[in-house]
Amino acid sequence: MKTIILCISLLLTLSLTAQEVEKDGKVYEVKKEKVYLDGKDVTETLSPETKKAILAEAALILEKQELEEKAEEEAKKLEKETKKAEKAKKKAEKAQKEAEKKLKKVQKALKEKQNAEEAVLKAQENLEEAQKKYERQKRKGKLSPNDEEKWLDKIDKLRDRLDSARKKLKKL
Repeated sequence: MKTIILCISLLLTLSLTAQEVEKDGKVYEVKKEKVYLDGKDVTETLSPETKKAILAEAALILEKQELEEKAEEEAKKLEKETKKAEKAKKKAEKAQKEAEKKLKKVQKALKEKQNAEEAVLKAQENLEEAQKKYERQKRKGKLSPNDEEKWLDKIDKLRDRLDSARKKLKKL
C-alpha cells in the first residue's frame, strides 16, 4: 500500500513540474524554461536578468523537491529494512524459545528416566535384601508360620514394585 502511494505521489509531482516563483510581489509559474504570469507566457517580455533569476530560483525549488523526494524514499527504505530486521529478530526469538522448550522437555525426560532407573535399582536392592533376610531367618528356624506368610507377602509386594518400576522404565 505504501509503495502504491509513493508511486502515485512521484507521478503527481513529475506531472506537475511547474514551479511557482515569487519575484517582486508577483507569482510566476515556470514550465520547461518558459515563464508564465496569470497563465500567460511572459518569457520574452522579461528582462534577461529577471528571467535568469526566476529560472534559477525555479531550478532551486525543483532541486529541493527532488532532494526531499529522495530523502523520503530513503526514509521509507530504511523503515522497510528496519521492519524486516524486527521481523527477523522476532522470528529468531521465537525459534530460540522453541529450542529452549525442547531442551527443557528433553532434560525432563532424561531426569524421569534417571529417576526410573534409580527406582528399579532401589526396588531390586530391597527385594534382594528382603530375600536374604528371609532365607537367613528360615535357615535359623526363627520363622513361625505367620511370620513366614508375612515375609512371603512382603517379598511378593517388593517383586510387584520391581516389576512396575521396570515397566515404567521401559515406557520412557
